Amino acid sequence: MSSADRPQLAYLTDALNELKQKGTHFRLRVLEDQQAPVCHYDGKQVINLASNNYLGLANHPELIEAALKATRELGVGSGAVRTIAGTMKIHMDLEEKIARFKNVEACVVFQSGFAANAGTVSAILGKEDFILSDELNHASIIDGARLSRAKIKVFRHKDVAHCEELLQEVANEPGRKLVITDGVFSMDGDIGPVDKLGALAEKYGAIMMVDDAHASGVLGRNGRGSIDHFGMHGRVDVQVGTLSKAIGALGGYVCGSRDLIDYLYHRARPFLFSTSHPPSVAATCIAAFDILEQEPERIDRLWENTRYFQRELRRAGFNVGGVNTPATETPITPVILGEGRLTMDFSRALFDEGVMGTGIAFPTVPEGKARIRLIVTSEHTRANLDQALDTLERVAKRMGILQ
Repeated sequence: MSSADRPQLAYLTDALNELKQKGTHFRLRVLEDQQAPVCHYDGKQVINLASNNYLGLANHPELIEAALKATRELGVGSGAVRTIAGTMKIHMDLEEKIARFKNVEACVVFQSGFAANAGTVSAILGKEDFILSDELNHASIIDGARLSRAKIKVFRHKDVAHCEELLQEVANEPGRKLVITDGVFSMDGDIGPVDKLGALAEKYGAIMMVDDAHASGVLGRNGRGSIDHFGMHGRVDVQVGTLSKAIGALGGYVCGSRDLIDYLYHRARPFLFSTSHPPSVAATCIAAFDILEQEPERIDRLWENTRYFQRELRRAGFNVGGVNTPATETPITPVILGEGRLTMDFSRALFDEGVMGTGIAFPTVPEGKARIRLIVTSEHTRANLDQALDTLERVAKRMGILQ
């Protein structure tokens, strides 16, 4: 059916045509096997540098076996939202497992990291309250802030002094204040100043919240995240994490005091109105946290690969952050090109040469900051990385990106 048949949707076709003219339109690439360092997308074998599967847990044999065992014993679905009939013992076991791992009183699991962020912010604040948010915070934080109807104050990226200025502006206003930051920023890979913002929140009596999606499994002891990385246990009121990246499965979670979690059981809309995880997913996540404790060498390999890959990209002349752009400090490695069309063309050319690197352009990143976003994992071999580096440099020179 075309827009000629349904003219009321013609504006969507116009918007898509505009994306095509800008060169930033894309189509979904289809993975045909496991989410692995080398895999097949659209029938082509590629070195996969686009995945959040940091530690290779998405296809770890112990996680696969845990999923199969839970399915055989408990079925494929939970049957309901958790407040009606869908809370299974395995869901409670997972929440207790995460709470112990994160050194907090309690935890609640959501169906996605996006739902965890949006559901929590919108539940704990109202229209009389204030949110102080880093300008590069994740879209789920932004949406949650809007849903809360609280007044939103945006501080410059990682600018603690600017955040304090905004806190001073609203200090005498009625309502609660919430300071929120990503632990690791998803597009630039830099680490949020959790320690300094946490101290600031304490000084002004504000709630402190951290989205640790890209820090979970990457920073801190055994991947406990940015709160552990900065030694901020007990000083961050709301910790959000994901089960969809380093943990290798699906979902998000919120950690904090028992009262916070009990309140979210009663008021977080994604929790109240979405069917709970299949038991296979909960079992997989439990097994993943065991692996984090038992195989810390995976995180060591992740960082070894990251340091090597980023060093070689810089040596070749690529811009991977710094000078008017945040500098990466984690396995998230942006190759910044600036112009959207060039970036998407580079991404497609890399794919044709056997490297999967996703092009990111406006509105995900600001105009003029388009980039190829690359992530190495613990499971990439040195040969994988060298082949990818050779391809990146060769294609970039052919396209005039590098001299």
